[in-house]
Amino acid sequence: MGCELSKLASSEFNHHDAIDRPPPPADPRSPLTTKQQYCMLASWKGIFRQIEKTGILLFIKLFEENEDLLHLFEKFGELKTAEAQMSSEELAEHATKVMHTLDEGIKGLGDIDTFFAYIRHVGATHHQVPGFKAENFWKIEQPFLQAAQTTLGERYTPNIETIYKKTIKFILENLVKGYEDAKVENGKAES
Repeated sequence: MGCELSKLASSEFNHHDAIDRPPPPADPRSPLTTKQQYCMLASWKGIFRQIEKTGILLFIKLFEENEDLLHLFEKFGELKTAEAQMSSEELAEHATKVMHTLDEGIKGLGDIDTFFAYIRHVGATHHQVPGFKAENFWKIEQPFLQAAQTTLGERYTPNIETIYKKTIKFILENLVKGYEDAKVENGKAES
């Protein structure tokens, strides 16, 4: 009985070697290194714990900078002030849904093919929103970064900021690609 444990303990596999080995290389299609992905996921836990609050902040900042987007939101488009937006259950629900989509994207960075399939599908679904345009996706970039900075506080270091900028840019590029690809597909279907 003890012999098997002794064999395992003295086997050629040494756990320290596994720790000392560099992590496997990141997918070259990802903008993040393996270390940056790890830092992103670790940091994201702080945001995920406050996902609704961060999402509401994101949308309040989005509407402060882009009031013209309010008309796209049937359930809370009439909310013109930050106070009204902050207390809106409908906005909180939508903000949380958007943050969960970002969460899926961020967690999917370890498997780029799954990431592409998911995020591009989400981009494609925005054809269902009357009046939506692909460039609207880019309007979320700065509000997202500001909301992340507010939520993380001092944990939002220059290194984390760089990682978040790369991550949101990659997500938005692929939302747009999904939207544009669906536009092409819909155009073929209509012909």
